[in-house]
Amino acid sequence: MSAPRRALIVIDAQQEYFEGLLPIQHPARDESVARIAEAMHTAEQAEIPIVIVQHEAAAGFPVFAPESPTFGLHPEIAERADDAAHRFTKSFASIFASTGLEEWLREREVDTITIVGYMTNNCVIGSAAAAEPLGFTVEVLSDATGAIDIVNSAGSAPAKQVHETIMALLNSNWAAVATTSAWTEAVKTEEALAADNLIESAARGRDAK
Repeated sequence: MSAPRRALIVIDAQQEYFEGLLPIQHPARDESVARIAEAMHTAEQAEIPIVIVQHEAAAGFPVFAPESPTFGLHPEIAERADDAAHRFTKSFASIFASTGLEEWLREREVDTITIVGYMTNNCVIGSAAAAEPLGFTVEVLSDATGAIDIVNSAGSAPAKQVHETIMALLNSNWAAVATTSAWTEAVKTEEALAADNLIESAARGRDAK
């Protein structure tokens, strides 16, 4: 098997998730952004292209408005942004929707995207699922992503439950989920991360009852 041709995709590592209306709750946001920076360093050392994405809403919108101070990147990411091979804004959860990212990746013969950033329960899962019909292999770094507490008319879930559930869901079908340190080792050895599958995940779930 040939070595993965990776790109590291840093999704929405913006101040909105630190000082705005959507503070990341799990994993701890200061720890997760440190892992994002660590992944960026690994990518730089391995000459893996880094793509930085920022969510942009309409002017005056309560979150991600381009004129808002919380639209900007977290300082730890901003200081590394000059090393990015590509930067763009998006207006949907998926990094592929109306952004030209698919074409950019194909021009560089990238076959594997490694996702870090926010939020687990919106843009991370949305982007991982969107990659499936496009044929990209997806990796998600569990400690370099993060979720928020959710309460709505359908129910509620704390951020830890949201994050851990989505990581298990992704690993069962749409992505290989690993820690940043495990990914770093895979990059050094030029190996793919091991993914699980839905059938075996379901069988284990059935047998655990």
